Amino acid sequence: MKIGCPKEIKPQEFRVGLTPAAVTEAIGRGHKVVIETGAGLGASFADRDYSDAGATIAPDAKSVFDTAEMIVKVKEPQAAERRMLRKGQVLFTYLHLAPDPDQTRDLLDSGVTAIAYETVTDVRGGLPLLAPMSEVAGRLAPQVGSWALQKANGGRGVLMGGVPGVQPANVVIIGGGVVGTAAARVAVGMGANVTVTDRSVPRLSYLDDIFMGRLTTQYSSAAATADLIRVADMVIGAVLIPGAAAPKLVTRDQLGMMRPGAVLVDVAIDQGGCFETSRPTTHENPIYDVDGIVHYCVANMPGAVARTSTQALGNATLPFVLALADKGWHQAVSDDPHLRAGLSTHAGRLTSRPVGEALGIEAITPDEALAG
Repeated sequence: MKIGCPKEIKPQEFRVGLTPAAVTEAIGRGHKVVIETGAGLGASFADRDYSDAGATIAPDAKSVFDTAEMIVKVKEPQAAERRMLRKGQVLFTYLHLAPDPDQTRDLLDSGVTAIAYETVTDVRGGLPLLAPMSEVAGRLAPQVGSWALQKANGGRGVLMGGVPGVQPANVVIIGGGVVGTAAARVAVGMGANVTVTDRSVPRLSYLDDIFMGRLTTQYSSAAATADLIRVADMVIGAVLIPGAAAPKLVTRDQLGMMRPGAVLVDVAIDQGGCFETSRPTTHENPIYDVDGIVHYCVANMPGAVARTSTQALGNATLPFVLALADKGWHQAVSDDPHLRAGLSTHAGRLTSRPVGEALGIEAITPDEALAG
């Protein structure tokens, strides 16, 4: 199979879909790989690293899209990229379609077979291609939130760990999954006073055990959230409903309850955000103020640490990339129910029910797409 990897064009996105090590693996199995020139520079991979691994270096994105049978990316295809997709081509990347009707319509119009990283599953019910980036984003959240808390950035001027005689920051993490756990690890390590909320009592018990009393757990409810944000210096939104739009857990009216200069870090912004006042931002302009509350809503947080993120994502995606290339998408998806869970569009039909419900578009199941 001819595998193509273009340079990411979303603002301040420095990751790349394939590492040179992945290229070596694919070439070793008899596949051809085309990499757009400069695609890996943001992650400190030079064109020479790819050519030494056996890839062909293409002069522009059009050459990659025109040549490749499968496109491997990181972020959802931007409008210019979507115009280059075609029926019969496979697109393997993060999509986050539920809050993005324009992208969804373009993918359906193109006829491309699109498989979303974020809804591929595993035998434990996890999301193995989302997990490494969730780990990165979770660990970054307290770090960027502490920067936003600095007075010069509009925050309360609170130091995460405090100092002797001065209270540390109060950090509330909504959601105790992969993102929330990673965020808690760093926030606790920074010396903050951390509370994690979740609707799973077993998960709260697990967090209580692994942190050995160094954080507080709270069963999540609207009332509990309202109480906690009143005294929070930082609130990290870490909720996820696979494939669906994130629920709005903090309303605009509730911002008036919060301490002036408190910070909201919305890690769920790719799925529409879990705060009513959230809107996507970029690394170039990461924060904005609503009613005296600082919002950090960068939609590609792991792009800030592109080399680490690219390697972590590449480790997770490589087995699926090879399966799709070795078998073709139809056989690979037929053989693997977990990869099948990632199938989002095929031949002009939406194959994700959660996305269909979010956008009001009729959807069929992946099994129906395979049968057709």
